[in-house]
Amino acid sequence: MVVAARQPTFTVVVKLLARGEEETQTGVLTPIPCPHTMPALLDQAGVTLVPYQLMEGQGWAVDLDELHRALKTARGRCDPRALYISNPGNPTGHVQDWKSIEEVIQFAAAERLLLLVDEVYQDSVYGQGREFISYKRVLFEMDKEDSETVQLVSFHSLSSAHMGECGLRAGYMELVNIDPEVMHFVETMLCTDISTPVTGQLALDLMVNPPQPRDISFDTFTQEILLSQATLSQNAQRAQEFLNDLPGMSCQPAMGGIYLYPRLHIPSKIIEKAKILDVEADVLYCQMLLEEKGVLLGAGCQYGETAGNHHLRLCILVLPDTLEEVLAGLGSFHLHGHA
Repeated sequence: MVVAARQPTFTVVVKLLARGEEETQTGVLTPIPCPHTMPALLDQAGVTLVPYQLMEGQGWAVDLDELHRALKTARGRCDPRALYISNPGNPTGHVQDWKSIEEVIQFAAAERLLLLVDEVYQDSVYGQGREFISYKRVLFEMDKEDSETVQLVSFHSLSSAHMGECGLRAGYMELVNIDPEVMHFVETMLCTDISTPVTGQLALDLMVNPPQPRDISFDTFTQEILLSQATLSQNAQRAQEFLNDLPGMSCQPAMGGIYLYPRLHIPSKIIEKAKILDVEADVLYCQMLLEEKGVLLGAGCQYGETAGNHHLRLCILVLPDTLEEVLAGLGSFHLHGHA
């Protein structure tokens, strides 16, 4: 199904899960941190965000005990019906291994949850000894009791792949073990609510059917993809080392995706100013960094984080020279302007 991009397809599925205003709201277990647009998307669809914390000390891994805790806590205030997973993680850069994926699927099977798996950064995995493994692949190699019953919707997007890089908006989703009667409503909503430009459809066709060795463009295509992967890997390592050397910052290594998600100890000057202005301290930090150094970073996920727990989102999908300029500006601001 070729549609506009990941977010519209996700919204279509979640709207189908939502209930009427007088009913108990549907809950979707959602990782914290999560994509910064996710809370608004769920709210717009009329469902409740059920937060579960990723384990920062373990490289932002998914923790089974935390999933059970979040589910137990949510029951009574909403009806949890789905589990959202981002793999590779956005914005954490964590990439799940086979065992972790299998555990999550078994959890979803036991609790009768629909799996919503965001796999849009699957082509951007660069962690040493780590590869992208799709949830569908793991599911299909499990016992029939699970492989033929667990409901799975996976999402992929051209705009998050090497050739799109957010400039082209198209994507698709694959639905596994979904009731045919439900599929009818999915297809109806996709036909009426979502469309994508012809250029996006052509580029998406190229993404899923790339040039083959016999094609004239194969060598050029391969070189560009390898260069993009190498740049991401080098940038991730360089930025992580730089951030960990800054006082008041710590950063887990990224295994994939296009972001680093460092923890930030915000200088007291900014905390006091944020209180006066009645804004979040990390938001003010990013605003001041942009105004003074021309460096644009994203404030961390505000939803579900404890007080005083701050993070930044740093995009590393840039040229190495550009990254050096960004790091220099960030370092100067953090060390000298507001220590």
